[in-house]
Amino acid sequence: MAEISAAAVKALREQTDMPMMMCKQALQEAGGDMDRAFDVLKEKAKTKLNKREANATEEGRIFLEIAEDGSKAAMVEVQCESAPVASSESLAQLGSALVGQLLNGPGASTPDELMSQSGPGGKSLQDLYTDVSSKIQEKIVVSRVARIDGPLGTYVHHDGKTAALFQATGSPTSADILRDVAMHIAAMNPNVATVADLDPAVVNAERERLSAEAKASGKPDNIIEKMVEGRLKGFYRDEAGVLVEQPFAKDDSKSVGQVLKEAGCDAKTFVLWRLGK
Repeated sequence: MAEISAAAVKALREQTDMPMMMCKQALQEAGGDMDRAFDVLKEKAKTKLNKREANATEEGRIFLEIAEDGSKAAMVEVQCESAPVASSESLAQLGSALVGQLLNGPGASTPDELMSQSGPGGKSLQDLYTDVSSKIQEKIVVSRVARIDGPLGTYVHHDGKTAALFQATGSPTSADILRDVAMHIAAMNPNVATVADLDPAVVNAERERLSAEAKASGKPDNIIEKMVEGRLKGFYRDEAGVLVEQPFAKDDSKSVGQVLKEAGCDAKTFVLWRLGK
């Protein structure tokens, strides 16, 4: 067996960022040939990762980045197997490269489309992903991507497991309001942005149910109509989860819709992610 110097092991480790012992074993297997040892490491890492293919990825982080002028923002969710990897610098570097490219590049509608693009230094994001997976020796999944244009507000929780993008229309007088609405979304979990986003069939069914209840009271038709409309607003707010009808988390004397109108804008859409959901 070829004598492997500490300098050679160190050089291979610096090239691959793999553990020292794995580098030494690869060099021994390759008879001291650095290029062949590199290939040995890649093959061993691939074999180990293949064995983990069925493993659950219940940890990870959501990465979010917004343009300096607030004109656009992007989110990427990266899942992994363990909490230590989720908080690791390696995963952070991968996530930052992915979300940075999604924000500043041509855009992508799927993880595969994004991974085919080039990242920092011209290296493909797929190659970067492979390098990180090989180094960590744990299953990593780039599970979803999203990018929307402004005006918008963003929020990501400190643990990286909850994030929201909120898109408005009009000309908001305050970027803080948009950020606050994004925080509201993360906290209050609305289903849709506006009443218009609800399934019309669901709204009609609720209207008919409320009308039947109101008619049973024997009140005049004009009173019944007002009763139904009032109760529908409660339905939108409490059961349907319409964002603009919800009491604003920072001032529940007003609805989110009222707060936005006071700031010169209206709600358009939002993206709310909770890790793995």
